[in-house]
Amino acid sequence: MSSDSSGNIPFMQRLLDSPFVLLALGMVVPTMLYTVWGVVEILSIPVAP
Repeated sequence: MSSDSSGNIPFMQRLLDSPFVLLALGMVVPTMLYTVWGVVEILSIPVAP
């Protein structure tokens, strides 16, 4: 039995070795952060009297 078979590689290492997963994370995480930041900024604007 080989020590480098895919059964011995941890799940997170296999996940983060995929360039498409890293691409998706690199697009989704900043988008979500800026969206939440924008919503917080809009909600913090005082209401005009």
